[in-house]
Amino acid sequence: MSKLTLDAALKIAQEAAKAARAAGYQPMGIAVLDQAGDLVTYVREDGASMFRFDIAKAKAWGAVGMGVSSRVLATRAKDNPNFFVSLSATSQGQFLPQPGAVLIKDAQGHILGAAGASGGTGDEDEKICIAGIEAAGLVAG
Repeated sequence: MSKLTLDAALKIAQEAAKAARAAGYQPMGIAVLDQAGDLVTYVREDGASMFRFDIAKAKAWGAVGMGVSSRVLATRAKDNPNFFVSLSATSQGQFLPQPGAVLIKDAQGHILGAAGASGGTGDEDEKICIAGIEAAGLVAG
């Protein structure tokens, strides 16, 4: 697969939501973006707050834009906070370097996009994204 399809993106989001329910997490918002950072799909669970979309999308947008998980970006931001504040300002707030988004890759390691979640802790958000990506037969990175 060289491109993230709508079917794959829907599967990722739906399976991530299922993983959140199975784990008993708070209501989640899950955004799936393609390799250009464009939204392919978004799932908002019943009861998820209005901020979930913007946070999930910004985590995923930063991950796909920088080519690493948002967890890696959060670690890097600690060492160079001025650069990351500048990135957030330059992107008009679309960039959020906090755990909760992972890259979507094909079997050959090509980046197809990113999935980001918001609603739980960064660890919980990240876990459900990984579960959704793997359930879709793709690789989380």
